[in-house]
Order: sequence, then structure tokens, then C-alpha cells
Amino acid sequence: MALDIAGILDAAVSHASASGYFDQVNGHEPLHPAVSGGLTAGVWVDRVTPVRSSGLDSVTALVVLNVRLYTSAQQLPLDAIDPNMVAAVDALCTAYTGDFTLGGLIRQVDIFGTYGQSLDVRAGYLPQDGALQRVMTIWLPCIVNDLWEEVA
Repeated sequence: MALDIAGILDAAVSHASASGYFDQVNGHEPLHPAVSGGLTAGVWVDRVTPVRSSGLDSVTALVVLNVRLYTSAQQLPLDAIDPNMVAAVDALCTAYTGDFTLGGLIRQVDIFGTYGQSLDVRAGYLPQDGALQRVMTIWLPCIVNDLWEEVA
């Protein structure tokens, strides 16, 4: 079996899009700032690491996705920026902590970091093309079973 990373990314993008919080959701890290005052998201692979959860003769992996939310840090009212972003983060994390398998493409989300990276959200700012973006990045650790065959 091979890692269906295109399928996993497509499913994560579709899930975020279906939440209704975003003007646009990209399957990559955006290269330019969001042009509207709304929320934009980008989903991309952070890392893939084998984990000790394998079945017989197969390797399971931790696939960490970054789900980053973007909005202009210079829009008014400034006091509405974080509440709007956290509402979107809350909706996504509510789904991620439920019975979330991206349509069966992953076994589960490693919520508490049993295999290294836990579900985590970090806020910050990102300058892009002279514009300051407010960002919140969700580290989404996905456990994918039986990716590679082990040779004894």
C-alpha cells in the first residue's frame, strides 16, 4: 500500500471548505496574502514519520498536516479578528477530536501525541508582500495504518 497523500490533502481541504468559515481553502501554503477581510486556509504536509504501531509486516506512519488560517491583521474592527479565527479553529478541532478518519484514509487523529505530535494550535503573525497576516496554525497529526511493507 502507498501513502495516498493527494487523497488525504484533498479530504482535509474539502473538510475545511465544508465548514463554511473560509472564503478559500488551498491545498498548499499560500504565497500571497488574503485579499478579502475574510478567512483563508491552507493545508499542507509538515512531516511523515514511521511509528511503533505497525501490524504484521507493515509500517504505520504519523502524517502531520498543517492547517493554517489566514486573515488580514489590519482589518477593522481589530477586536473581531481573533474571535472570528478561534470560532473557525474551534469548529475544525471539534471535528478532529471526534471520530475523524477523513473518509477512512486515516486511522485516527493522534489528539494527545501518543506518537510524538499532539493536536495543537498556535497563533502568530506572518508578513507577506508588505501585508501583515494574522495566522493560526493547527498541527493535525494523522495516523495512517499499513503504509509500507516490511521485509524481514
